[in-house]
Parts: sequence; C-alpha cells; structure tokens
Amino acid sequence: MIDDTPAIQTTTKSGDAGQKPDAAPEPAPNKAPAPKKKSGAGARKTAALNSLQTRIGHKFAKRAVLVTALTHVSALNPAKRHRADSYQRMEFLGDHVLGLVISDMLYKAFPRADEGELSKRLADLVRRETCAEVARSLGLGEDIKLGAVGNASATARLRESVLGDICEAVIGAIYLDGGYPAASAFVERHWTERMLKNRRPMRDAKTALQEWAQSKALPTPVYREIERTGPHHDPHFRVAVTLPGLEPAEGVGGNKRAAEKNAALAMLAREVGGKYEG
Repeated sequence: MIDDTPAIQTTTKSGDAGQKPDAAPEPAPNKAPAPKKKSGAGARKTAALNSLQTRIGHKFAKRAVLVTALTHVSALNPAKRHRADSYQRMEFLGDHVLGLVISDMLYKAFPRADEGELSKRLADLVRRETCAEVARSLGLGEDIKLGAVGNASATARLRESVLGDICEAVIGAIYLDGGYPAASAFVERHWTERMLKNRRPMRDAKTALQEWAQSKALPTPVYREIERTGPHHDPHFRVAVTLPGLEPAEGVGGNKRAAEKNAALAMLAREVGGKYEG
C-alpha cells in the first residue's frame, strides 16, 4: 500500500526559537581604583609621624601643624625662606600657653603660697632647661628638621640647644590643633611630677643663705669680686662668698648680682641642699 500522505518538510530559519543566538556578555562591574601604594620614603615619614604622635599623646587632625613645630629655620628653602614657616611663632604661642597652664596648676597645688613664691616656682618650671628635659623624655631631638648647619658636631649642638624651644612649639601646635584642653592635658602629664617634687617654700638664694647663716649664729655672708673678664659690652664676673669657718664658694655670671646668686647657690648646695631660686 502506497502511503499518499503528503510529506511535510521542516526547514529551520536563522533566528528560530530552536536555536538561540549567543547572549551578549554582561558588562564588568565598576571597580574602585586600587589605592596607590606609598613609596618607601612616604611610608617611613608616615610611620615616624605616627610614632611621634604616640609619644606626644595627641593625634593631630592637621599634621602639617606638628611638622612646622619641628622645623628649624635652617631647613627652609633659602629662596623662599620665611621665619613664620619655622617653629618660632608656635614657640611664642606655646610659651604663653605653658605659662598659663603652670600658673593654674601652681595656684591649685599651693593654696597658701604668696604671689612671690608662686612666681619663683613658675620661673623654675617654665625655664628653657626644664622644657628641654621634657623634650628629651619624649625623644624629640631626632624629630627636629634641620638644614645644613656645618659638620655632625655642629648639628648635634644646635639640635640640643633648641630642644627647649621645640618643646614649647609642640605645646603651641597641640593648642592650635586641639585647643586649650589638649594643651593643658599635655602639660599636666609632663609637669605635675616636676611641680610636686619640691613642695618646700622656694627662696632667693642670697636670702636663704643669710637666713641659714643666722640660724647657725654666723654673721651676714660677705661677697667679694675675684675676677672680671670679657669685653666691656659683655663682661663676666667671678664672685666668692665667705662665712667664718667655711670654705668660700664661687659663682660666675654676666653681672655681679648674678655671680653673687650663683655663689650663694654653690654654698647652699654644699652646706644645706634643697631647692632655691638662683
């Protein structure tokens, strides 16, 4: 039997459902650019600043302020040098902030001291040598930015000589960055122990020596100029102080009064001990 069912031809057209076209590739998601890696020098500088802030105990919002506080005028570009870009303005500010904070601390710590004694204690606590001690305790010496000032020995001497100034500049920088509370907290951390170390009344050295001599039934100390050296505009005096039965003590100074005080200090240190205003 012949099958006369008409043959059905199937043709596949391009694009028919039976054959799907290749899907278009999905666009790659936007990626944030990879952060640039800091150069070795930049990384070391950042690490040094972080270490310095840790030692100081204050995290600066404006690090440039701290950098300026550590910059000596010799490190500035000679062609564009301006003293305002060095630490000196901040030193001026820090000196007065330090004086205010210490005055407040002394007023509270010594309620029975008169203004004369408070002034002497203040002078002792804010003098350059005390500020330099604080700077050394924080290791600020190696952080000072110096320019070419000579050989290694000259650089070391300059670095040591400006430590007290740098300490005051750092106080000024903290004040500018964090305000009075931050500066006050820094000063209290590093000066409270120094303030309380000697709670006995402080007296002028010559007055203290005279009072001590009277307590020992000795006459008033006698001061005698031994030597005067140096040019007329910059003299140096050497003075000796004597009391019966004691070895003389000597002191030097830029004027006779300073030399006498230093001589009195020398005798007090040897015979009595204690803290006196020179």
